Amino acid sequence: MAEAKVNGHHIEQDLPPGYTVEEIEIPVPWGHVAGKWWGPRDKQPIIAIHGWQDNAGTWDNLIPLLPVTTSVLCIDLPGHGHSTHYPKGMLYYIFWDGIVLLRRIVKHFKWSKVTLMGHSLGGALSFMYAATFPDDAEKIICIDIASPAVREPSNMVKTAGWGIDKNLEYENLTEDKIPCYEYEEMIDIVCDAYKGSVSRENCRVLMRRGMARTPAHMKKQGYFFKRDPRLKVSGLAMMSLETALEYASKVKCKVLNLRALPGQRWEKLDYYLAVIDKLKENTDVQYVEVDGTHHVQLEDPQNIVGYIEDFLEGY
Repeated sequence: MAEAKVNGHHIEQDLPPGYTVEEIEIPVPWGHVAGKWWGPRDKQPIIAIHGWQDNAGTWDNLIPLLPVTTSVLCIDLPGHGHSTHYPKGMLYYIFWDGIVLLRRIVKHFKWSKVTLMGHSLGGALSFMYAATFPDDAEKIICIDIASPAVREPSNMVKTAGWGIDKNLEYENLTEDKIPCYEYEEMIDIVCDAYKGSVSRENCRVLMRRGMARTPAHMKKQGYFFKRDPRLKVSGLAMMSLETALEYASKVKCKVLNLRALPGQRWEKLDYYLAVIDKLKENTDVQYVEVDGTHHVQLEDPQNIVGYIEDFLEGY
């Protein structure tokens, strides 16, 4: 049993015998990318990538179910968790800057033929990395997503102006405008936002990295969300179905796609399945439907861990 004081609250975490986890920081030009490195440090890890506005804690319930010899680096994307926010003036371009970040990390550690595991946004980034660098991806595991969010071009054009103005508004958000809450009030807000996808207990798990106490110099005391508010409007980089299918045609590595049921309520499920079909034309794809919410890796990891373990061992 490992116990730590996180955000002013004692957190206990059960770990299997011999399992280790270590907080790390990876230097980047604007600061650092934070991560939790599970398992051995003397082998190239799986890179695990969380979903939009989540953090590396999304894997806390799944990773300890894998064999103790499994090495996994769970990162906080920029603006999430313990990672540095982008500087004022930069945009979160979600999919595109995420690919650059992954490439930066791979080059930092001098890794090759990487295995990526991602949930939601993280799964889309895994897909995009494998398509962009097809000779440098060994395997990808995508949880409840097939590709970046696919939108009709008319909708992307329609919302672009609003998104740009909101970005500029959040960029100039002053400290006195940052909302602060009591701990349980914050958990209430998080639970409401996830709309049943994440239980109250697991909202607490995510908030270990997702919130912090207000600094002493602030007039308002309590807790605030650590994620960059600009992430709320980072929807300027959606893609059309034709673009998603073109990227799918470039993927060479083995793919495990775990779609949760009921999972995410996809606006156009046929787009999801069209990407899977395109992937199957070019590479080895294992598509599995499992019981669970969109956050199945956090809520019901026992429903997917067997598929993941088999896939990693040699599917």
